Amino acid sequence: MNLRQLMYVLSWLCLASFAQAKEDERPNIIFLFTDDQNTYSLGCYGNDDAITPHIDSLARDGVTFDRHYTVTAICMASRATVMTGLYEYRHGCNFGHGPLHQETWEQSYPMILRKHGYMTAIAGKIGFEVLPSGQKKAILPEDDFDWWGAGPGQTSYRTIQNKSMAKYADQYPHSSRSYGAFGRDFILHAAKEKKPFCLSISFKAPHKPDQVDPLFNDVYAGKKFKKPANYGREFSTQFSRQSKTGRQYDRFESWGYKDDYDNQMRLYHQLVHAVDSAVGMIRQAVEDAEVADNTVIIFTSDNGFFCGAHGYGSKVLPYEEGSRVPLIIYDPRHENSGKQLRVESITGSIDFAPTILQLAGLKATRGIDGRDLMPLYKDPESSIHKYLELINVWGPRSCQSYGVVGQDYKYIYWPYETGDYEATEELFKISDDPLELKNLVISQSAPAALQSLRKVYDARVKKWRTQNVDYNDYAPYGKIFDRSIPWTPSFAPGEPAWR
Repeated sequence: MNLRQLMYVLSWLCLASFAQAKEDERPNIIFLFTDDQNTYSLGCYGNDDAITPHIDSLARDGVTFDRHYTVTAICMASRATVMTGLYEYRHGCNFGHGPLHQETWEQSYPMILRKHGYMTAIAGKIGFEVLPSGQKKAILPEDDFDWWGAGPGQTSYRTIQNKSMAKYADQYPHSSRSYGAFGRDFILHAAKEKKPFCLSISFKAPHKPDQVDPLFNDVYAGKKFKKPANYGREFSTQFSRQSKTGRQYDRFESWGYKDDYDNQMRLYHQLVHAVDSAVGMIRQAVEDAEVADNTVIIFTSDNGFFCGAHGYGSKVLPYEEGSRVPLIIYDPRHENSGKQLRVESITGSIDFAPTILQLAGLKATRGIDGRDLMPLYKDPESSIHKYLELINVWGPRSCQSYGVVGQDYKYIYWPYETGDYEATEELFKISDDPLELKNLVISQSAPAALQSLRKVYDARVKKWRTQNVDYNDYAPYGKIFDRSIPWTPSFAPGEPAWR
């Protein structure tokens, strides 16, 4: 080997060593995902009744997002959106529709990260199955993670009933803290392996049934909870009749929000408190593993929840309590951390996949719907979206809707008009009316805004029609949500007018 060749080899080795060093510096990413959690359940969102010290501490350390929306407010579709960065009609996955297809799953953030050297783990309620190419039966993607602690369906609050988590059952019989233990063990292992890691934990809590961890029975014992200012059915007269045909309306009474409010809130908040404890376990593990300075933590929920607001219970509906959820991001490497900054511009669940990939130094898949959230971390006054779509194509046709939300206004279209039902429009000026008490379509007080939002809506319907997957019953919605096409019985075959 001559001198020139030797210098070439040495240069190559230096570059390779530098590249490996840079790769090793890639941040670890922890994605914490609750189920059915509204913003009102946290102290850092202004609820003095909530005892959530670890999540509140995370908010103080990081940046809190006040206008974050899940673009589909139901578990299965929301989780597929988070993983892929795609709107529901582009990933094609939801209850009553079908599983996530393999080719779409291949472009999810866990799959891409693992292909690029990240150690990946998931625990809890993954919420969907994947249909392998050329197969008829969907499966859980267990082999696509280095560590697997997830389970089928809704999973269970009883750790012993979650097969992949059973080893934690003796010490952590309630699932929320078992997920904290799983996260702790994975973090310590990945740090020992000196590999960048991505940990995704999907808590079942505070999803019903209300099976609380008895360890925290004293936290809210005897507590009286303040009701939101829009509590009760007298605050839903401005909403469409269609919104009252789903189970959300009945559950105001059947789930106890009308007559057993304090007890229901005690159970709900106790479930959240257990999650908070698990968050504390995970943050301590990051410290113990000596990777805290290079670990980004994201905390959010799959959808919101109506705890009596407007006289509704449950989720799905595109109103604020159902579609707006907590979001906290903490990046210890960033100069804005610890300043208790808040972001008021709108963000959505489509944004997680591109954000996580960008944090890892990777580009999101071409054609992805979401945007990187970190520019807002740097400049909380900036924005990344003019509008987001709010999708509900689950449940009876009568209660399905499509809408768009911007910085100031939200527009919702309810197409169902069988019998004495009429297609209904709703327009709310969220910036002035966050409780959604005034439907500006009824008052005819914002004609310019209505015309503007109609145009945005129509453009998004056109996008749906041209970009929807050609399976799992998404194509018909290009007509169903088109304001210029009257409702026909074929849009809801066999469905009664009231359900």
